[in-house]
Amino acid sequence: GDATDRPRALMLLMGVFAALALGLSALGIYSVLSYSVGQRRQELSLRMALGAEPRDVLWLVVRQGLWLAVIGGTTGAIGALALGRTLSALLFGVSSADAAAFTVAIALALVTTVAACLLPARRAATLDPLAGLRAE
Repeated sequence: GDATDRPRALMLLMGVFAALALGLSALGIYSVLSYSVGQRRQELSLRMALGAEPRDVLWLVVRQGLWLAVIGGTTGAIGALALGRTLSALLFGVSSADAAAFTVAIALALVTTVAACLLPARRAATLDPLAGLRAE
């Protein structure tokens, strides 16, 4: 038990920091998209007034959020591969470049991104075109 206490505590601490990072990234993506929808309100209203369907506007906003996630995920994966050798002493039964672990992490990040995008995207899709065009 004494031999595994320190590695277990370090992995628990890393897990807590990973959960905090995931929550902060979701909050950041939500905030950026919410601000973007507010700034682009007239543009989105004009698109809807010219015939864009609400699902098209929804997809436009979600696509913007997914683009942010792809950039962040690529950067994070490169950083994780670079730092993997440094942290390999803490990994038991998993290599530092484990494809399954990377796949699960990227899938979790994408699911979190889509969840963070949904509220601003729904708000954009339900904009009233006339009210948006009248606003300054």
